[in-house]
Amino acid sequence: MDLIPVLEKLSEVGGPSGFERPVVEVAAALLRPYMEETYIDRFGNLVGIRRCGKPGAKALLLDAHLDEVGLIVTGVEKGFLRFRSIGGVDPRILPDRRVQILTKPIIQGVIACLPPHLQKESDQNTATPIEELWIDAGLSQEEAHKRIPVGTPVVYGAAFTSLQNGHVAGKAMDDRACFTTLLFVAEALQDKDLDVDLYIMGSTREEVNGSGAAVGTFALKPDCAIAVDVTHGRTPDGSKDETFLLGKGPVIGIGPNMTRWMADRLVKKAEELGYAWQPEVMTGHSGTNAWRMQIARDGVATAVLSIPLKYMHTPFEVIQIADIEATGKLLAAFVEGFSGEGRCMA
Repeated sequence: MDLIPVLEKLSEVGGPSGFERPVVEVAAALLRPYMEETYIDRFGNLVGIRRCGKPGAKALLLDAHLDEVGLIVTGVEKGFLRFRSIGGVDPRILPDRRVQILTKPIIQGVIACLPPHLQKESDQNTATPIEELWIDAGLSQEEAHKRIPVGTPVVYGAAFTSLQNGHVAGKAMDDRACFTTLLFVAEALQDKDLDVDLYIMGSTREEVNGSGAAVGTFALKPDCAIAVDVTHGRTPDGSKDETFLLGKGPVIGIGPNMTRWMADRLVKKAEELGYAWQPEVMTGHSGTNAWRMQIARDGVATAVLSIPLKYMHTPFEVIQIADIEATGKLLAAFVEGFSGEGRCMA
């Protein structure tokens, strides 16, 4: 699989939490060739199923969310759009930012920015609150009212960009990079004789409350699950205890949100195969879908596997393509021969 064009295709579709349908449909078309069955459930989650056909087989679910952070229009004044955030958006990065207003067809806009010449000195080193920002789409009041209803979602307008040494930048790498990983896994396993029923889910609404994964996991009734998400990549201003190096392999979560034997098996597989990996101690809430997946029905043995990513929730999140491939190889190895080695219990 050529990972870069797949990731670019997923990244550039607008799909903030609660408005994921366009990206879910793109993801479904990419997943369908590798699965026995694919469908979109009533909550908007994409589900792919590949049954192994063996009596009493356990079910293993791999999840990566398809939604992204964004904005939502709350009003219009003099042709300018008021908005609020969907998910964790940092107001410091918004002024002068290009955005896409997800009407049909899409309308381009920019977030208004007061030039430094007109700012008060006391305001020059402070972030403008979101409620004081506006989107300028070049419309009159009448046009804006007619073409952009209150409740219209908005996403960053950043284009997917290739950087040096296999790095790429763009919006929604969180978590489209991880769904790309699941596509890599599905392709790698397509000719393998599995001993588990494999479910792949592109879940919705992770950035607001994780309800997509909670509903999807409850409905699918898996024995075991892995939430594949991003974690914080190392930057000069980041703590070494809380960030991870790009290009040094996947990050395996260790802590109370993770079933210990699942984490141990990921580590064992990585070491047996000579794959680089990094540990992330998560002392409480992992900040991933695993938090809610693990308590579906009577409980699901759950693990967290992450890809390092820099500049999370910004228009230019940066990852290294090699980490997608490395994470995919580890996941594929984890799935193979699973019933003989996995316990699917606490």
